[in-house]
Amino acid sequence: MTDTRYEKNKIAKKLRRLAGQAIADYGMIEQGDRVMVCLSGGKDSYTMLDVLMSLRYKAPVDFELIAVNLDQKQPGFPEHVLPEYLSGLGIEHHVVEQDTYSVVRELTPEGKITCPVCSRLRRGILYTFAKRIGASKIALGHHLDDVVETLFLNLFYGGRLKAMPPKLVSEDGQNVIIRPLYYVRERLIERWAEAANYPIIACELCGSQPNLQRQVIKGMLREWDRDVPGRVENIARSLRNVSASHLGDRALFDFAGLEATSLGLPVTNIADLARDAG
Repeated sequence: MTDTRYEKNKIAKKLRRLAGQAIADYGMIEQGDRVMVCLSGGKDSYTMLDVLMSLRYKAPVDFELIAVNLDQKQPGFPEHVLPEYLSGLGIEHHVVEQDTYSVVRELTPEGKITCPVCSRLRRGILYTFAKRIGASKIALGHHLDDVVETLFLNLFYGGRLKAMPPKLVSEDGQNVIIRPLYYVRERLIERWAEAANYPIIACELCGSQPNLQRQVIKGMLREWDRDVPGRVENIARSLRNVSASHLGDRALFDFAGLEATSLGLPVTNIADLARDAG
């Protein structure tokens, strides 16, 4: 029992340290913030809420936490679980009921994944609710593995070098989204969730879909963790150490305006080089 308690305390300290560092590094939470914590019933959001509640007592700024769950009316969804769990925490909480399940099923073509439509609907509802309750920040439970997976999803399937930022403003400019678990590996969350014995609610809409691209990427990262320890962490660090001049995006770097300055004589274009060579 003592060893188990020691291990749980060790995991909790590491979670608080990593989340606290991310919050500080990216200015995620400020004095007087009302932070809407999006709770899905999965291990990531349960852990995020726990960590934020713990940090709130020691943080140098005062902020509020409001836990919010979106009940999407999936068949068999245990509606009582989250209200009962949240009632025992002593914080403000809300359950927003919207039948997005039927809409997603109707709008998703046969054989296609439901995630794109579902995420857009869910995001719009949560953004609207955040404004209604006066939340200044929206906290999502994405972790380091989610960030790296998204990088490779965009790279392999979308032709874009893009991941998940730790903090961003929504497209309508009305909400600030933060990801406090930005530095946290999923395996640490798994260990904590098992120790905490959360009442996990699986997403049947996502889980019922075979051959999800994200699952393929997850498998690749698991192999790397086994065969090349530290590679996933290095990839995550690279997202925080970007050299725009060594990529190829003309919107990020003025390649056309580059000039050589050797011997004080600028060489401005290919034609100059060809003429000089002749």
